[in-house]
Amino acid sequence: MARQPSILAAARCLTTAAVAAAVRRGDLAGAEEAFALTRLKTTATYNCLLAGYARAPGPGRLADARYLFDRIPHPDAVSYNTLLSCHFANGDVDGARRLFSAMPVRDVTSWNTMVSGLSKNGALEEAKAVFKAMPVRNAVSWNAMVAAIACSGDMVAAEEWFRNAPEKKDAVLWTAMVTGYMDAGDVQKAMEFFEAMPVRNLVSWNAMVSGYVKNSRAGDALRVFKTMIGNATVQPNASTLSSVLLGCSNLSAVEFGRQIHQWCMKLPLSRSMTVGTSLVSMYCKCGNLDDACRLFDEMRRRDVVAWNAMISGCAQHGDGRKAIKLFGKMKDEGVVPDCITFVAVLTACIHTGLCDFGMQCFEKMQGVYGIEPRIEHYSCMVDLLCRAGLLERAINMIRSMPFEPHPSAYGTLLTSCRIYKNLEFAEFAAVKLIEQDPQNAGAYVQLANIYAISNRWADVSRVRRWMKDNAVVKTPGYSWIEIKGVRHEFRSNDRLHPQLDLIHDKLDRLEELMKAMGYVPDLDFALHDVEESLKAQMLMRHSEKLAIAFGLISSPPGMTLRIFKNLRVCGDCHNAAKLISKIEDREIILRDTTRFHHFRGGSCSCGDYW
Repeated sequence: MARQPSILAAARCLTTAAVAAAVRRGDLAGAEEAFALTRLKTTATYNCLLAGYARAPGPGRLADARYLFDRIPHPDAVSYNTLLSCHFANGDVDGARRLFSAMPVRDVTSWNTMVSGLSKNGALEEAKAVFKAMPVRNAVSWNAMVAAIACSGDMVAAEEWFRNAPEKKDAVLWTAMVTGYMDAGDVQKAMEFFEAMPVRNLVSWNAMVSGYVKNSRAGDALRVFKTMIGNATVQPNASTLSSVLLGCSNLSAVEFGRQIHQWCMKLPLSRSMTVGTSLVSMYCKCGNLDDACRLFDEMRRRDVVAWNAMISGCAQHGDGRKAIKLFGKMKDEGVVPDCITFVAVLTACIHTGLCDFGMQCFEKMQGVYGIEPRIEHYSCMVDLLCRAGLLERAINMIRSMPFEPHPSAYGTLLTSCRIYKNLEFAEFAAVKLIEQDPQNAGAYVQLANIYAISNRWADVSRVRRWMKDNAVVKTPGYSWIEIKGVRHEFRSNDRLHPQLDLIHDKLDRLEELMKAMGYVPDLDFALHDVEESLKAQMLMRHSEKLAIAFGLISSPPGMTLRIFKNLRVCGDCHNAAKLISKIEDREIILRDTTRFHHFRGGSCSCGDYW
């Protein structure tokens, strides 16, 4: 009998550990089941499940947390603090205030939870007042305030609070400053704080990698990642790999992305759904749809984010029917689509010309799934109607939007007006686009191009003067290709690449062969008032063609070429690429700002519907 208390204690510990383990796994249903099976519940057992509710925000979970809290025979400070966190996690600031006021005992964690919770819910001044009223402060208190002020964007004030913090060896404090400066776009200051950090943790490294990607410096993100994995004190996690793989996507650095894939396959990270989804997305954005599909099929678990990545990837690669088939399979497997799913599905309809199916999806999104259409859904519908030549219906869709249309809607209409040579609607779209964004070079350029196609050169000159008066700078178009890990960039009529003579020779030979196959230069895409022979010569020196020719002379026969462009692909280059793919018996994958084009055997995956 003397051993009975220890047996009871062991039983309590065992069952409480089961609840805690389920919460750590994110398995709230498992935690509730373990809790229900626990006969001898202690306050710690209740607190474990309460923590699970705090980590799984939602109005229902807050109600569950309140109900559970009221059943605790003897709630302690941890019970109160966890429930306080639950209120803040659900945005119930008033409820948190009432609970804090009613707490019989407050420890430093209670005060810190209030400071952090108020600041994250937009009540920064109240958070400062609570901080000042704290009877005792610790490093967490200062970290919370510095992070909150940095998050607000007031980096001058954040630095002042940082200097006043008594403990300067805390990595969290320094990381708050790095993150704040990265969010504010001051990369130099973020670098200075990172370099000066007395100690770094995983979150510090992640802040630099994700910050560089966010500030369009993906090359620096990859460099920091390489340094990080050479550091024995930290091990990348799923968040690190998501950021660095996004960097690979932005740079179209598929070989580096493949190295990361091979590296993480040796780690438990390979089983992470977040990492798997990031890899799928990276392969899609870098032009490797087959690898993305293979990886997606191998994933053990797939949530709505993973499905969205795969559906979106198929849509961007012009395989709209496969995207729609995946959408059906996703629903069959019980995964509920969200607003992003419908953007991907509508994009698939756009790139495949499935106007009627797109209209049905748009209607079902709200009627069946209760998803209120957002601005991006309306923009997709405008694009869908424009590509079908239904310009008047597209304008009616724009006018019926319950909010200010996104500039992309007018941009899509303007592009379609060029294809259908509708000057009236083009002028309407251009004026609206310029009203929204007077510095949008695309609006002026597209309108000038439409005038140029109609040989209205006086109007072209007028638009160019308009651009000059508004100090608008046109984004220069360029294309690039990666050969043996080295990125080669080309601009139209490029004069800088060291192998230009060989590239021009290759293009001249290709031009002869293409003309023998019936190729006629589409002079509508040579938008200068010059002789036709010069127009044709300028077309053959477009950046896409230069990149393709360089790829052909720099890689073994039969190797797939992957070309990337920062603007829309030129129509003449699109026609030429189809013929070159047949002449050279190569697959040429060309990504522009809108989609991927897969050229094989004289045809394109877009079916010329682009």
